[in-house]
Amino acid sequence: MDSKKVRKGIGRFFGWLGLIFCSLIVNALPGSWLYGFAEGIAKLAYAFARKQRRIALESLAIAFGRSKSRQEIEEIARQCFVFMAKSGVEMLFLGQRPQLLKERVQIAGKERLSAALDKGRGAILVSGHFGNFPIMLARLAMEGYPTAGIMRPMRDSRVEKLFLAKRERFKINTIYSQPRQACVENSIRSLRNNELLFIPIDQNFGTGGVFVDFFGVKAATATGPVILAQRTGAVILPCFIVRQKDDTHKIIIEPALELEEGKTSQETVFLNIQRLTSIIESYIRHYPSQWGWIHRRWKTQMKP
Repeated sequence: MDSKKVRKGIGRFFGWLGLIFCSLIVNALPGSWLYGFAEGIAKLAYAFARKQRRIALESLAIAFGRSKSRQEIEEIARQCFVFMAKSGVEMLFLGQRPQLLKERVQIAGKERLSAALDKGRGAILVSGHFGNFPIMLARLAMEGYPTAGIMRPMRDSRVEKLFLAKRERFKINTIYSQPRQACVENSIRSLRNNELLFIPIDQNFGTGGVFVDFFGVKAATATGPVILAQRTGAVILPCFIVRQKDDTHKIIIEPALELEEGKTSQETVFLNIQRLTSIIESYIRHYPSQWGWIHRRWKTQMKP
């Protein structure tokens, strides 16, 4: 028996138990205690999740090593853990209180969503694992917009089942990123049904994408948003949710991205994925703690 698989299986089982336990605690807590509880979880995670802490510090060093001190990088990493913990408890807490979720999340640029859907070809919401993006999707769905999202399934099927049920409660259509052909077909169907289709393009894509500059370093990036826009005529809208100082949230719908034409179809894809990646980078630079630094964004390297 593979001891590594056994350890992973045990770790995921206890992770699932921990999630269930936290869910019970969160839903029993007064709302005023919610973020204090999250900060306590974040401190424990930063202290004991050594692998994730190391990845966060390494990723931050790649992005900010020349512009920020070691102390500044460590503080961003700590705050990143706090923001992730806050997002986690919010999903558990606000997911059971839709009216409170609606009150705590405002939308700026809603007219851009409506204008895009008026064309009848759907809208591609390009974003990243930035801010509490799951409640962004829930809030948009609550506003009456038919909403879908391309998701990577969680490694633990029990955890995935739990979060899938939460998305289904808000009538969010889940499109899994694998297998790729099914993902493409379901995405096109979603846009032809005139839905909002959320596509995060801020994680390492491995092979099959394009390498664009992200914090000055080449990063393997998905091309889906541009290819889907070319095939369907859907509007591309960069979209982000930003946590405010009082722990409310603001969804920001950026102006539609008009595709820049290159000399070839491949160049067109490259140019526009670079533009979208630069927009994502600009938000991360402005709110560095609100992005998920525990991901190895630059893991795949360009072949010489």
